[in-house]
Amino acid sequence: MKVALGAAGLSPLAALLVWSFARRWYYPDVLPGEWATSAWARLLDPATRVAAAAASSVLVAGGAALLGVLIALPAARVLAKSTFRGRTILLGVLLAPLLLPSFAGVFGVHVVFVRLGLTDTLVGVIAAHLVPVVPYAVVLLTGTWREYDERLEEGARMLGATRWHALVLVTLPALRPGLLVALLFAFLVSWSEYLLTLLIGGASVLTLPVVLLASASGGDTALTAALAVVYTVPPLAAYALTAKNVRSWRA
Repeated sequence: MKVALGAAGLSPLAALLVWSFARRWYYPDVLPGEWATSAWARLLDPATRVAAAAASSVLVAGGAALLGVLIALPAARVLAKSTFRGRTILLGVLLAPLLLPSFAGVFGVHVVFVRLGLTDTLVGVIAAHLVPVVPYAVVLLTGTWREYDERLEEGARMLGATRWHALVLVTLPALRPGLLVALLFAFLVSWSEYLLTLLIGGASVLTLPVVLLASASGGDTALTAALAVVYTVPPLAAYALTAKNVRSWRA
């Protein structure tokens, strides 16, 4: 059953891979009538800037995921472990980017970032990606904190550990599966972000989603398929690295 589900999940990637080597592929042919490697040759050409876009995507998604989880971690602990007046309002503010129409939120962020001078910069793009990343991280980490037994931390403090040592040596290792899941989802949210990157980064910050959408609008199916294959590799690698923790977190 798991093998069948895995094959079904990878079948779109297999179709993209075939498309990337197709020179001609017309209905109702099961396989392309002609094969070629020209799409991959163009993709590997430095002039296409695909390598630079991939590096920018990894940097932006990795930075946004790490910062997003660091921001969400204390907020999620407060929401999970504390009961106070205004808790619902705080939760609503943190989740507002997920509830509001995306276009409205994107243009609102753009106006603020223009005034702060953060547009057309890599730092600005990473900061903009925190808007959708942090709410997802808060939701995931709130559940993780609810399962955390604070007596572990209290025991470490009673044995002489400082607050910092208790956090690093006891709390964070106990939260490790949930933290890695939050990092994975935060990475995926940032990795697939297109509108924020385009509006905040402009022509200065080029990422794979921007290149992929530009190629798709150009009508070159083989090149678009090759770009899509490259686009899926880092998320699959990130999932493979955290798969064990995802299973234990869900369990």
